[in-house]
Amino acid sequence: MLRAIHIRNYALIDTIDVSFPDNMAIITGETGAGKSILLGALFLLLGQRAESELVNDKTKKCIVEGEFSSKHPEIKNFFAQNDLDLGNEILIRREISPEGKSRAFINDTPVTLVQIKALASKLIDIHSQHENLLLNESGFQLSVVDAYAAHTTLLDDYKKQFSRYKTVAKELEFQIIREAEARKEKDYLEFQVNEMSEAKLEVGEEKKVEEELEMLTHADQIKALLIASSDILQSGDSNLVAALVDVKNKLASVANYNTAIADLVTRINSMVVELKDISAEVENIEQKINHDPKRANTLSERLDTILRLAQKHRVNTSEELLKIEEELVGRLQNISSLETQIEQLQKEKNALDEALKKMAVRISAGRKKVIPKLETDIQDHLGALGMPNARFKIDLLPLEAFAALGTDDVRFMFSANKGKDLREVEKVASGGELSRLMLVIKALVAKLTDMPTIIFDEIDTGVSGQVAGQVAELVLKISASMQVIMITHLPQIASRGNTHFMVYKEDQKNKTVTRIRQLTADERVEEIARMISMGKPGSSAIKTATELLAK
Repeated sequence: MLRAIHIRNYALIDTIDVSFPDNMAIITGETGAGKSILLGALFLLLGQRAESELVNDKTKKCIVEGEFSSKHPEIKNFFAQNDLDLGNEILIRREISPEGKSRAFINDTPVTLVQIKALASKLIDIHSQHENLLLNESGFQLSVVDAYAAHTTLLDDYKKQFSRYKTVAKELEFQIIREAEARKEKDYLEFQVNEMSEAKLEVGEEKKVEEELEMLTHADQIKALLIASSDILQSGDSNLVAALVDVKNKLASVANYNTAIADLVTRINSMVVELKDISAEVENIEQKINHDPKRANTLSERLDTILRLAQKHRVNTSEELLKIEEELVGRLQNISSLETQIEQLQKEKNALDEALKKMAVRISAGRKKVIPKLETDIQDHLGALGMPNARFKIDLLPLEAFAALGTDDVRFMFSANKGKDLREVEKVASGGELSRLMLVIKALVAKLTDMPTIIFDEIDTGVSGQVAGQVAELVLKISASMQVIMITHLPQIASRGNTHFMVYKEDQKNKTVTRIRQLTADERVEEIARMISMGKPGSSAIKTATELLAK
């Protein structure tokens, strides 16, 4: 429950520290005093987005902190799942910088707004008169039925499966479209891959082919020049090798007389060896070269194939062509993998479909089972709130497809008077009737969900007199099992609280601030008398206020 709230520099509030009782607290104040500002600070603790306009003094940050206590297992699970320390108290804090930057903390540990919302939703429920419009929404109506059905675990499992089902269905649709588009180019891709594969390309191959083809094209000329070169080197009558050997022999005959001549003999001898080796290599190359038109034609065709593929794919080398071939093979494999993915996604979708059907049937059965009791409980409570002729019925309608909360739609049907047909709530209920109906529903659901704290913000709009007293009694009963904080403008309700706070404005030198204080017994009589008289209370209003408080 909400133990205390501390507010600093929020709107018209400079400093507020309020501790709340465990049972029923009343908050009153004149119109414009700042009750809505106090409520706005509470909404920040529920995870509402912050704005820089909320910061009053732009030299300081705004801080709103709430102290809560709860031993509910869900709270312990939340702290464990989010790796947060849970002590005797739960502190939720929001900080807003003058620039509008917001920070959130749980027990002094930085957290996200998503985490704040998740925790706060288990600690406190704020219900304002504007929320009466929720009665017209199918989602809210189903949540009321589900609270009675007490199948939270089943419904949570369904929601998880439904979320996965939507994801899988969307992914399946996307992959089917991709596969259809890919299938259009599959034949062409296969043709390109086969063309590349049949070519059996090798890295750097075009250079080797060009060199061999060039040699074959000029084979006769090369062969003739090689033969001529061989003759000059060693085969002719006057060849280089023979001439050098003659020079070497002449010098060798006198080498003993001069070491320099001996060195020359050694060098010439090396040249002779090298020339003989060159001559042998020339002869070897010459013997291998033959005019081969068939081989030349084969090489020419091979080169044409490489160049044609290179031009087709706008590259220059066989190495680049091999990379393109690899890419084409990959694209073909992706198309094949798409087919596999689609098959797997379809299987998963079918399995989820079956699981959701089974869960939806159980959820619907649970709802149908509790609807009669829910109808009776609501109708009985409405009778206690001055609507003895009210009739309330819940129509559960089947949906054709899965929805977020199962395969049911729901309609709250209502009639406040005898002789009037049941119709949808939003079409027949007045403001006061909506307020009472919502109060009844909140009272019933709060007990079932173990919500520790509920705040009612002027939900008594549209009721007065005896009905207001009956509303007060119902709220008082609710406070016996949970903490209730009631913002009200009705004296009948204000008089039933265990503790009474008043919100008011205070004028200072250069600004107006909102304050809140707990009233003493005498101050409470005066405040309720003011509410009765709608102005400065007279003796009769004081007397009535005293009587109301004495009940």
